[in-house]
Amino acid sequence: MADVAATVPRHDPKVIKALRNFAMSMTVFNIIGYSVLGFEQPWLWPFIAVLTGYTVEIVLELVGSRMDGRAPRFLGGGVRGMVEFLFPAHITSLAMNMLIYVNDQVWVMIFGVTVAVGAKWVLRAPVRGRLRHYMNPSNFGIAIILLIFPWASIVPPYHFTENVHGLFDWLIPAIIVTAGTMINAKLTGRMWLIMAWLFFFVVQSVVRGILFGTSIPGALLTMTGVAFVLFTNYMITDPGTSPSKPLSQIAFGGGVALAYGFFTGVHIAYGLFFATALVCLIRGMFLWGLHFVNKSREQFEASQALAAKEAETDPETDAEASTENGKVVSPPSTLGKEVVPA
Repeated sequence: MADVAATVPRHDPKVIKALRNFAMSMTVFNIIGYSVLGFEQPWLWPFIAVLTGYTVEIVLELVGSRMDGRAPRFLGGGVRGMVEFLFPAHITSLAMNMLIYVNDQVWVMIFGVTVAVGAKWVLRAPVRGRLRHYMNPSNFGIAIILLIFPWASIVPPYHFTENVHGLFDWLIPAIIVTAGTMINAKLTGRMWLIMAWLFFFVVQSVVRGILFGTSIPGALLTMTGVAFVLFTNYMITDPGTSPSKPLSQIAFGGGVALAYGFFTGVHIAYGLFFATALVCLIRGMFLWGLHFVNKSREQFEASQALAAKEAETDPETDAEASTENGKVVSPPSTLGKEVVPA
């Protein structure tokens, strides 16, 4: 790992814009959710979640920058630099609180946010010579809560539209789809991933219907829920933990859908979150495997080049079969006599 840079570069302007739009969308949705839609967590919890996420992110950045011998990323850019640095933690914290339901146990929510933000500093893999986190933060935090605390659950389906009726039942998903599509099409470039995810979700629904007798219309109706729309546009497309190349995006999105079909087929609840965590883990292991393969190849090529260089400068090797214009060339002697007539 010595040849993998541990420093974390600043995001390019396009990614910063995407993170800003994600953060703004998440903030507005939470405000509307608590004031209009019917979010059931206590109104103080999003503030606690955000404060927890900010604290963990800043503390770990201070520790990481000290270990890497660099300046913290939130310094040098003023207030704007600090705000841009906290975008990921802001998104993760609000998503965690919005999607997980832990009754009145606020400490479990705090634990989940801490795990989600902290995982970015532990679960990392080399990407283009730098260590980058590969596990979707909010999805990972939710999955860990569901595994450790069996009594916890994700929010109920009516959570997002409990207090609205009629046209608004259709308008809310339409707004989320429109805003999310614009962000992913113009900024994150994850439309291949979304299309693969939706296509293979339909495929696994049909396959489960044929093999296990699952109601195919019922399985497909899952795609009309607000939670599914949010997951599609704001979680699975996380630019920091999903691939950027089209074929890799297709493999990633399709893999999550098929993994979801497997978990659902064997009656494991909350398959969306476990499937995403599993595919992210596989991608991380693949990146590490690719790194070690490339490192081994580079070391082999370097050893071959070194051996060839040593052979060129070795007098005994040069004397074995060197011929030139009908003359045998022997190794240079100390008397300077190099050529002997054939």
